[in-house]
Amino acid sequence: MGTPGPDTRVDAELAHAAQAGDVSALGTLLTRHRPALLAIAVAMLGPGPDADDAVQETCLVALRRIGDLRDHAAAGSWLRAVARNVCRMRYRSPVHAPLGTGLAEVLPSAEPDPAQVLGQVATRDWLWHAMEELSPPLRLVLVLRHFSGVTAYEDIAEACGVPVGTVRSRLHEARGKLTRALLATADDAHGDVGRLTAERRGHVQDLLHALRHGDLTATLATAWLPTVALSGPRGMRDEGYDLLVRGLEKDLADGVGHHLTTVVASSDLTVCEFDLASPPDDPLHCPPGVAWVLHLRSGWVERARLVHARRPVPEPAPMA
Repeated sequence: MGTPGPDTRVDAELAHAAQAGDVSALGTLLTRHRPALLAIAVAMLGPGPDADDAVQETCLVALRRIGDLRDHAAAGSWLRAVARNVCRMRYRSPVHAPLGTGLAEVLPSAEPDPAQVLGQVATRDWLWHAMEELSPPLRLVLVLRHFSGVTAYEDIAEACGVPVGTVRSRLHEARGKLTRALLATADDAHGDVGRLTAERRGHVQDLLHALRHGDLTATLATAWLPTVALSGPRGMRDEGYDLLVRGLEKDLADGVGHHLTTVVASSDLTVCEFDLASPPDDPLHCPPGVAWVLHLRSGWVERARLVHARRPVPEPAPMA
């Protein structure tokens, strides 16, 4: 077995500290691997809210289950496995039994007690405090989904007396707030996290500006290798800038708008998400969004994969 590399050693140190209750260490560990987690979610679910929500759920699973990790050096592999499982679960319809007369009666002894589970988490003091910052409705759906046996959206909806759509929106908001608080601990301890992300965001914004007002090829050449390998929807494969430049310039000519929403970055990976706006006279001209998954070597983009967002499927109307 070879000697662990520096990145693996850093992961091991962070995981060990996180298991001892160091929230900033867990935040830094998640921040280091967040681009890879988002890349997995984008590949499996497409860019957009589902992928972002899957990453947030992965962070909360890590917050709850970091104590289960035995091989500290394998923290990155463990997080990626969690992300894949979270994404797979979103393909499946949860099996659930209708709730009875009240919440207390649906938490039998075989199910975990939320207070007991929360008390077992190494970072429980930080977690309790962060949970108290949420409004009661957000706190309730989060506790049920992640710290109790009532996990199916339909069961949570019945327990809370609200529609399933409301459960989904509340969970998204609650997970987002808790995850942002957790990741912010990494910025508190390691300011370079924010600097790197801001640098990568600035370059993508420069590309969009060059698309509208300047030389896109010249701007790509400041950070992308001229031999960059491109791949994308419908088997698209190419090398160099030409295909990407032609595609973006065609979007501009067709009246498609690109709005940069998310950038997450690590030393060798950047994931950018965009909302796409079709021209008013052709509302189905393009997918609702796209993600760029950029692999870097020595700071230069050497591989880029484009992933289109799926069009949302409207939820069925409730039965009369």
